[in-house]
Amino acid sequence: MAAPSELSYISALRALASHPGARGLQDDVAVLEIGDQQLVITHDMMVEGIHWLPGQDMADVAWKLVAVNLSDLAAKGAKPIGVILGQTLDRDQDRFLSGLEDALRTFDVPLLGGDTVSAGGGPVSLGLTALGKASCDPVPSRSGARPGDILYLSGPVGAAIIDFEAIKAGEAPLGSAFLRPHPLLAEGQALAPMVTAMMDVSDGVLLDAWRLATASAVTLSIATDDVPLAAPEDRREDALRWGDDYQLLFTAPAHVELPVKAAPIGTVEEGEPPLLLDGVAIFDPEGLGYQH
Repeated sequence: MAAPSELSYISALRALASHPGARGLQDDVAVLEIGDQQLVITHDMMVEGIHWLPGQDMADVAWKLVAVNLSDLAAKGAKPIGVILGQTLDRDQDRFLSGLEDALRTFDVPLLGGDTVSAGGGPVSLGLTALGKASCDPVPSRSGARPGDILYLSGPVGAAIIDFEAIKAGEAPLGSAFLRPHPLLAEGQALAPMVTAMMDVSDGVLLDAWRLATASAVTLSIATDDVPLAAPEDRREDALRWGDDYQLLFTAPAHVELPVKAAPIGTVEEGEPPLLLDGVAIFDPEGLGYQH
């Protein structure tokens, strides 16, 4: 029997995620009310051969594991409290520890605990849970976009795919976009009180826009030429569909003056389809970005 797609499996899990803190599994995080505080929780996994190349420096892998989870907190405007690590042990533990220490120090976040297991010679898998404290109420979700809003992207995309291709070809990457991304924590906290919806771009601008539109039950009309690039123009289609950029994708009312620089890339409209790409209706997420 074929394995279910990520989309169909998550749809099945929603029947089990009835707690309001789960947000219907329509978001990057869970949000729990603890007294008068809101705890923001996220968990991401990385697998050898899928999220990093065999032979890649495990110091970079450790950094990225921390960064991608903190990026989910950034998309909710949350302030990191700490992280919990789940790790398959391998031969490069010293390098992994070095990168982990670098990331924890750089982002000023403590390691609170976790678990380790033996890989038994199989592919290494890693998981991290990041805990954060909400900086505003309500905590931004994917589901709040409203017709009349503007769709924004916090910065250019495409650097990660260019770096990945260089690394895969055995060449030096042009930058650190793929190896050591930086979560936009300060930007997320500044934006959180004024956005209507927000998420980070992990699986491609178009696929993540489709997810935001679906969660909000609106149409996102996107002018693809307005999406800022950190890749050559002839790679625009690839940059729109490749992930690992960790920019913030968000909607806000047209009258709002944003506290950070961001590029307007579209508008929010009523009804279906989830996406209008340069006027072309897109109902199916297939081919829009990376899906497991």
